[in-house]
Amino acid sequence: MLVSILVYLCCGAVAGVLAGLLGVGGGIVIVPMLVSVFPTQGIPPEYVQQLALGTSLASIMITSISSARAHSKRGAVHWDIFRRITPGILIGTFVGGLVASHMPTLFLKVFFICFLAFVAVQMLSSYRPPATREMPGALGTAGAGGVIGLVSSFVGIGGGTLSVPFMSYCNVPLHHAVGTSAAIGFPIAVAGTLSYVIGGWNQAGLPAGCFGFVHVLALVGIAVASFCTAPLGAKLSHALPTTKLKKAFAIFLIIVDIRMIAALL
Repeated sequence: MLVSILVYLCCGAVAGVLAGLLGVGGGIVIVPMLVSVFPTQGIPPEYVQQLALGTSLASIMITSISSARAHSKRGAVHWDIFRRITPGILIGTFVGGLVASHMPTLFLKVFFICFLAFVAVQMLSSYRPPATREMPGALGTAGAGGVIGLVSSFVGIGGGTLSVPFMSYCNVPLHHAVGTSAAIGFPIAVAGTLSYVIGGWNQAGLPAGCFGFVHVLALVGIAVASFCTAPLGAKLSHALPTTKLKKAFAIFLIIVDIRMIAALL
């Protein structure tokens, strides 16, 4: 039990820093770690991925608040974009979470592995869509939010790996895109958590301490640590060469991806 709590705290600390520093969903780290830890706690294999995704999204509710507040103090959150994108985010994430709750674990693992590879390649290449246009209107922004929310619910992230490139493409400065992405993580987390709680409600075989597909002990450990470290990540994002940090993180993601592939073979 103590070892598990320490693992959750470490996971949350790393996730919090990444959320503030790189604008990526902490789920990129949280989900693989939980997938590794949960089987050692007697959780049925068919529920491991859903529990990891639901718990990750629940923890992002805390991380996103802390990170968004830190970015907002620096004037880096575009609340007008937040208001326009949130309706689509809520719908896309909620529907996606309900669907994912009833999908085979193998499919969700393969989807996550593919997404992780996509994120790693994106970071290594430093590719960003050319900023050739402005943000679309309310309907277009909400539609983009729906896609971002849908994908985020399948991989348990706060959406930064999708929303930051989208906003950068629409001429939003990088630091502002990261800050706004941190705020967008909150509606993603709320809708995703609700859908995984509903989707996992009364599922036979879930261990005690689970609220639907949300593991309460893991949630508390991750949330406490991430809330404390997210402001540090936001502060560092304005002071460190994030391009070099992203390349190092991408290599780490590739290693994680290879280990997840090996576990499936």
